[in-house]
Amino acid sequence: MRFTKMHGAGNDYVYVNCFEEPYPPDAPGLARKVSDRHYGIGGDGLILICPSETADARMRMFNADGSEAEMCGNGIRCVAKYVYDRGIARRSPLKIETGRGILNLELEIADDTVRRVRVDMGEPILEPSRIPTTLAGNSPLPGNPVVNAPLKIGSEILSVTCVSMGNPHCVAFVKEPTDLWVLQIGPRVEVNSHFPNRTNAEFVQVLSPGKVRMRVWERGSDETLACGTGACAVCVAGVLTNRTGRNIIAHLPGGDLELQWNEADNHVYMTGEAVEVFSGEWNIQKDEG
Repeated sequence: MRFTKMHGAGNDYVYVNCFEEPYPPDAPGLARKVSDRHYGIGGDGLILICPSETADARMRMFNADGSEAEMCGNGIRCVAKYVYDRGIARRSPLKIETGRGILNLELEIADDTVRRVRVDMGEPILEPSRIPTTLAGNSPLPGNPVVNAPLKIGSEILSVTCVSMGNPHCVAFVKEPTDLWVLQIGPRVEVNSHFPNRTNAEFVQVLSPGKVRMRVWERGSDETLACGTGACAVCVAGVLTNRTGRNIIAHLPGGDLELQWNEADNHVYMTGEAVEVFSGEWNIQKDEG
């Protein structure tokens, strides 16, 4: 099986072109094996680039633990780069089918190669039941979102804002996103009973109305160097809590992402890099044996 390793802001995945390669018979199992950083290729998960009847390509994304996620913001930028650079579809904008629906992606091209991608991530989902979370909505805003709500994790009480960008996010603004928050509290937020499908957990330091520093405990993958949907959720949460403006730069351990929650259409737009690292072959027959 041919594969390509790619990353967006350090959020790295193993990509398989299912236009040319057979769809793997056990995608969750394959995701667990190829993601292993000691015995596999290494990555935050597996992304399959598949034919689509309604878009230029379809993205299916599996976390490092084998669970399938609805959406990956950094991953979809790399899918767009692969689709354009490999000639599957040579146009901009591209349309990519995801578990969130069909998303539009505008490409920044230099020397006939995609360098950066701007993704229309669609409207944020704020209704608690659709995120989903059983935390009670506590805001007069449309959808009755969960804004600055208390969430008890052991002896800590976090003030959290919940947003879905097609996948669930629990955003906590903190003085500094330390290991204590991310590595100790993050895993417990992920599996908290208020999130029936588990959740991603973002810990965010506001530097100015236009800049934040953040780290993410990602559902199914532990801490990652970046999370595109998480950065989008932080942009929305910053506005809902009156901490930031609608245009921000998010500093993540793997790099920066540019976010905009557009007031005109209520869509969130994310811009960031897409980088190819290397390609190779995985012996899937031996792996299955």
